Amino acid sequence: MAEPTTDIAGGEWLRFKGKLREMWGSLTDNDLDRYQGKLDQLVGYIEKATGKARLDVQRDVERLARDNQYRFDK
Repeated sequence: MAEPTTDIAGGEWLRFKGKLREMWGSLTDNDLDRYQGKLDQLVGYIEKATGKARLDVQRDVERLARDNQYRFDK
């Protein structure tokens, strides 16, 4: 049986990933899962996948994370 904290963290990621896909519909679950908890890498992936400016993507991702109480790894 999984640890409760693992379940909670996994659920937070699933919800946050859904919000990312709402914002950028072209992102795939498999690609997003590679960057779980890694803000800098996630921003770089979204920047490349969407063609948006890195600072804009980072601002949007950080705002979305804050609004959804998602915390990236340090």
